[in-house]
Amino acid sequence: MATPSWLSVTQGTAPLLVSIPHTGIDLAGLDGRLVSTWLGRRDCDWWIDNLYDFAADLGATVVHTAISRTVIDVNRDPSGVSLYPGQATTSLCPTDTFDGDPLYNMGDEPTPAEIDERRETYFVPYHAALQAEIDRLRGMHENIVLYDCHSIRSVLPRLFEGTLPVFNLGTNDDKSTDPVLQQKVAAVLAATGETWVVNGRFKGGWITRSFGQPQSGVHALQMELSNRGYMREPAEKGSPENWPVPYDATYAAPIRATLKTILETAIAWAKS
Repeated sequence: MATPSWLSVTQGTAPLLVSIPHTGIDLAGLDGRLVSTWLGRRDCDWWIDNLYDFAADLGATVVHTAISRTVIDVNRDPSGVSLYPGQATTSLCPTDTFDGDPLYNMGDEPTPAEIDERRETYFVPYHAALQAEIDRLRGMHENIVLYDCHSIRSVLPRLFEGTLPVFNLGTNDDKSTDPVLQQKVAAVLAATGETWVVNGRFKGGWITRSFGQPQSGVHALQMELSNRGYMREPAEKGSPENWPVPYDATYAAPIRATLKTILETAIAWAKS
């Protein structure tokens, strides 16, 4: 079956699979139904694909979707069950932003049938691509690492109190990876001098939780970065005039070096 135009898979041979599920800005024809296209893209994981563009050079396999999380969030439980019961979050096909602003004009929200269609059109192929690459890499390596890349604004009162640490490593409360790998990555974070946490507010989404099976040689990590770690994030929630901040490679260089060390650490651990 041909790969859809919105889905890209770059195959490598290292024991590392990098998932980039939230940098897409393609609204799949929803523009006229949304309050604004800017609002539909505000919660994108801005510039994460730029930040990790060295991954393929390390031999990693990279899977990326160009479809916006506003259309469908491929890191949510496909059944629609919340990954964080009792806490504010967005759904499989969000109808509001992280701040709680409505995404759709009144009456234009997706119907249950439309959600089912989006799941089959976008969610299923993305996860099938991840599974296919896991199977391919497991045929080459006894252990592989699935590294899921994310970012979010540093201050989001609806989702969490205060200011988020710069580095937020999630391993589904220690269940999605070998503890030795988790400790090695945590040591890299500790050496940065930046704020960091393991299994804090973000413990890993559906990708980490569903694919992370250490007993089967698949070790999943989610890295949620605060935007301020690699971009000049505005203090307020942002407006069309100042968000997103353009990517600045010089400003991002320090965190990019840390991320490269993390991926190199993951590859070395898997090979050992």
